[in-house]
This record gives sequence, C-alpha cells and structure tokens, in this order.
Amino acid sequence: MAQADYVYLNGDLVEAENAVVSVYDHGFLYGAGVFETFRAYNRRLFLFDAHMDRLFSGLWELGIRLQMNREQLREAVLRTLAANGLQDAYIRLSVTAGVAGLGLSAEDYTRPTVLVMAKEVPRFPDAMYEKGKRLLTVSIHRNTPEGHTRHKSHNFLNQVLAKRELGEQAEAEGLMLTREGYVAEGIVSNIFLIQSGRLFTPTLATGILPGVTRAFVLRLAGELEIPAEERDFRREALFAADEVFLTNSIQEIVPVCEVDGVTIGEGKRGPLTQRLQQAYRQHVQTDS
Repeated sequence: MAQADYVYLNGDLVEAENAVVSVYDHGFLYGAGVFETFRAYNRRLFLFDAHMDRLFSGLWELGIRLQMNREQLREAVLRTLAANGLQDAYIRLSVTAGVAGLGLSAEDYTRPTVLVMAKEVPRFPDAMYEKGKRLLTVSIHRNTPEGHTRHKSHNFLNQVLAKRELGEQAEAEGLMLTREGYVAEGIVSNIFLIQSGRLFTPTLATGILPGVTRAFVLRLAGELEIPAEERDFRREALFAADEVFLTNSIQEIVPVCEVDGVTIGEGKRGPLTQRLQQAYRQHVQTDS
C-alpha cells in the first residue's frame, strides 16, 4: 500500500520524501519520544482524547515540554488527513525530545519534534474478524516497564525482536510471556480470554502497554454487563478458555482461533467476542 504524500512536521506540511529530523534529536539517539497510533473513521478521530491522555502522560515522565495542546494536535492530524485526501486512515502521531546534542540530559526538553504521519487503512479480510488469528508464543520475553509505568515510547526493540522471530505471518500474532511465564501481550496487541462468561486480561504489572483499546473494551464489557477482571494467568489458561481475542487501535477486536496449535473453543469467533465487536462498531459510528 502506498504511503501518504505529506506529513506534518513541526508546524508545516512537508512532502514525505523531503521530511527530515536532526541526527542530534534525542528521539533518534536515545529513543526519548512517545507516539500514538489510532484511526480516523470518516475524518473522525476515534478515542482521540484517550490517546492524548496517554501521550501527555509519557511526555511528562520523559520531561518533554510540548507547547501544543490536544486541540492543536487534533488540528495537526486533520490537516495531515486533508493534505493526503484521506477520510479513513491509520495515523501515527510522534513527539520526540528534539535536538539536545550528544550525551544524556537531566534537563527538560523544551524544543520537541512533532511528527504526524497517515496512510490509508489496509483492507482487513472478513475472515480475520470471524475465524480469527493464530497466536504463537515467541521466546522473547516481555520486558518490564522502562520507568514506573510502560509508555508507548520509541524504545520498541522488544517488539522488533519478537516480530523478527515470528516472521511475516499476516494470519498470526506473537504471544509474549513474562520471564515468570505469565501471559503478557501480543507483539502489537493486548490479550483477553473469556471463561464461563467472564472476561480476563493481564494486569499492567506484567509490563504490558496500557492499551487504549484494551481500556475501551473493559468499558464495553461493563456496558454489556459482562463481568471483567484484570488478573495474571499462565499460557495454559488460554488453552482452556472458551474464547480468546486480541485488541489494538487499528485492527480493533480480533478473535483467536488457536494458540500454539491448540484450538480455542470451536476454532472461530465466540458469542461474547462477537457482542463486543458489534458494540465497538456502534461506538465507532457515534463517538468522536
């Protein structure tokens, strides 16, 4: 799929092929930056405020003092969509520490780099939402958070190594465990299981990303009166589950048909997963 023609970079719309950041940017040198990926549905930015809450939390802990507020960031995203003629889009908004020279800094960063990129959302096959994906355990463990909590930072090497191990398998997602053997998350997704009508997802103590879609699904479970709990469990709990599904902001809610060769439930989307998918899609149509 072709990439977009324009990106937003520090207040300007720039041709993507000409957009550059400094080699002295601490986002490049040390991974000092955070980003959010989210979707636009007909130019409506879904769960935008929740994504900005997480973004600003990460910026605060990293000492990156962004002078733009969330409405200015929203306008930057909308400008990027308009420049590329996009209505439904995959969006990545990145804020890095900016130029600060060689060497780690204990001072706050006051000149951050702001980058917005967007592209057309790929057409996901209907089978992915009906039959689902395979989940394959990778040997790379989920690292503990870099700070007090894990942020969606530019330090992505844990996932890069896990993805290299999994390889290019569009119909599969990698399952990452903690060093103690507890289920953590997928390479780019959070994990849920359903057992006897109850919904479970690993706690943040496992080092997982506090996913925006994860939190939204927990909210949906409350709306649908599905008992839900954050609780740590081992891989064997997935084998015994009635249903398992994955969440992320781009693919939404994706059922899991098997884990490491073990069929989950009937090997296709279960009834509670389907109810949550339907509720999610209803919110997409009505929420901004």
